[in-house]
Amino acid sequence: MKAVRLHQYDERPVVEEVAEPEVTGAFDVVVRIGGAGLCRTDLHIVEGQWAAKSNVALPYTLGHENAGWVHAVGPAVQHLRPGEPVILHPLVTCGFCHACRAGDDVHCADSLFPGIDIDGGMAELVKTSARSVVKLPAGVEPASVAALADAGLTAYHAVKKAVPLAYPGSTCVVVGAGGLGHIGIQCLRALSATRIVVLDRNEEALSLTRDWGADETVVVDGSHVERVLELTDGNGAEVVLDFVGERGAERDSWAMTRRAGSDFVIGYGGSVDVPTIDVISTERNLIGNLVGSYNDLVELMVLAADGRVEMLTQTYPLEAVNDAMDDLDAGRLRGRGILVPTASGG
Repeated sequence: MKAVRLHQYDERPVVEEVAEPEVTGAFDVVVRIGGAGLCRTDLHIVEGQWAAKSNVALPYTLGHENAGWVHAVGPAVQHLRPGEPVILHPLVTCGFCHACRAGDDVHCADSLFPGIDIDGGMAELVKTSARSVVKLPAGVEPASVAALADAGLTAYHAVKKAVPLAYPGSTCVVVGAGGLGHIGIQCLRALSATRIVVLDRNEEALSLTRDWGADETVVVDGSHVERVLELTDGNGAEVVLDFVGERGAERDSWAMTRRAGSDFVIGYGGSVDVPTIDVISTERNLIGNLVGSYNDLVELMVLAADGRVEMLTQTYPLEAVNDAMDDLDAGRLRGRGILVPTASGG
């Protein structure tokens, strides 16, 4: 089968023929890919930012946002049938550790992460576990929701954590209206009555956010922090969701957070440098966010099926992975890029 393989850090991946994954365990599931999302994390992987954390042996197959159709299952899998459309939780988890039994499977003590530390889904087939498979509602095409497996799930997870703080009358600032941010805005509107203020450098992206639920938009032009403070009577926002996390956004997000407010760090690539006295004197919270749980993904699929969360996508054939990476890196991609194998189909 064809797969997108990374052979060397700081060099773009190549599409090449590799052996198809096979069922070897009782709970294994092999999925035929209908769409694999392209994430900024994939760019960071190529840059080597994840090398020390993943310790993955090169070459390997990229792709951690995957949806498609069940292709083959292990002998213990009774609830899935070949041909059923599914989306995959990005982690393969053990099911036995404290985190898994508590429903916090994102922190599984013995997890694997296809596309990060083992072969992923930028390929015609991917191998996962029955614990990771979520059936798609009728009428939902895998390619249209593939990126919800990570980008959407990460955004939903952060918003769900923030909702108790985003009460009616509060302000929530969303930094970044791109691949994660545009999902976060929709999730906020679906789950809360907070006032949503969206920041982005791109005025075209901002123009779309009104339809997603934004109440105010602010162009990132150097005066944006002051503008947000003006909109909040000089106090700052109760909640800031930073979907960028680099190039100064991490500094601005903290500056826009009010006393006793919460700054959720979701995007990454930069660093947070906050004097400890600023933390204790204002009792502001700095909250890290990883991808969401299996149950978070199930809930997100309900919102997607109801049309309350929709993802902007641009599809590319698998062979055009580097064109897609160029578009993402240059900021030309609105929403998420989805790689579609030419051989895909239920």
